Amino acid sequence: MSSRVTFVLPGYGGGPVGGVKVVYEYANGLVARGYAVTVVHPAFSFRGAPVVSRLKSCVRFVQRTLDKSYLPSRWFNLDPRVRALWVPSLAEKYIPDGDAIVATAWMTAEWVAEYAARKGEKYYLIQHFENWAGPEDRVIGTWKLPLRKIVISKWLGDVARSLGEQFVYIPNGLDFRKFGIDEPIEKRPSSHVMMLYHDHVWKGSADGLQALQIARSRHSELRVSLFGVSKARSLPPWIRYFQNPTQDLLRNIYNSSAIFVSPSWTEGWPLPPAEAMMCGVAVVATDIGGHREYADDDVTALLAPVKHPEALAERIVMLLENTDKRVEIARSGHKNIQQFTWERACDAFEEALSKSRPGASD
Repeated sequence: MSSRVTFVLPGYGGGPVGGVKVVYEYANGLVARGYAVTVVHPAFSFRGAPVVSRLKSCVRFVQRTLDKSYLPSRWFNLDPRVRALWVPSLAEKYIPDGDAIVATAWMTAEWVAEYAARKGEKYYLIQHFENWAGPEDRVIGTWKLPLRKIVISKWLGDVARSLGEQFVYIPNGLDFRKFGIDEPIEKRPSSHVMMLYHDHVWKGSADGLQALQIARSRHSELRVSLFGVSKARSLPPWIRYFQNPTQDLLRNIYNSSAIFVSPSWTEGWPLPPAEAMMCGVAVVATDIGGHREYADDDVTALLAPVKHPEALAERIVMLLENTDKRVEIARSGHKNIQQFTWERACDAFEEALSKSRPGASD
């Protein structure tokens, strides 16, 4: 058994990020099972970055050391038994010895692969195909490193298989204490729609906004709630924007919404649509591998082609005009999403840590 586990993040944890949240959930789950868990937060992780970026990282290191803003205090309750380590870089001297060490992003995998054996058995938690976050040749190169791969979705398993790599498939878990149904599904006005707003182009926010505009041209009663980390651009009065909402407020927004729109071009295993399902919201999403982990078209969600705002709008309008269909989709999605517990995910993760070698799994 690997009793000392180190997770290596690509940066600080001060803002809500899905991939970072997954790591913290695993850290909490494992420390509750008796593991000694460390989560490493580096000020600098991108090898080959310009000198200016490195200088900025030095400034950030000092700043966050003083104000503790590298911690997720504002948005996640990290178990105090988890050791949260803030380091200037991922140089080996800053990394504790252990029994297992887990890279959590492509740039961290480059570092972990070169650590001495005393840092622990080496794993790579693959949460996305991160060609949007770095040079594609380097990203693909990390998939071929001598690390034990854990993928969070079937489509990422397909990528690993195409590269001739073995892997363990462990879909994400969800915290059902934080999200659930408070407002009956059938009592919610169908005209209340919700969407994540993000400034990454591949998140498809522009497509989503266009789809919502098309839907509103046919249903003037449409009201939209957006939430996100980024500062939103100027929005029309029928759209409300919640920047960095608290956990309680986000749950309230989900529960006041009837439809959730997820227009991403690509996702590893997206959390917001799953959280919407937990809260009884009918999901309209793009037909991508990440969504298909829990979205079955016309059963647990309505799926539309990627980069096709008109098709998204058609499905939004379908639920606006058919309350029975909207309630049916919402209930089915809510029932299906219950299988994705953190207990199940941690069981599988613990088993992966205990094996001498990973095997491909569907």
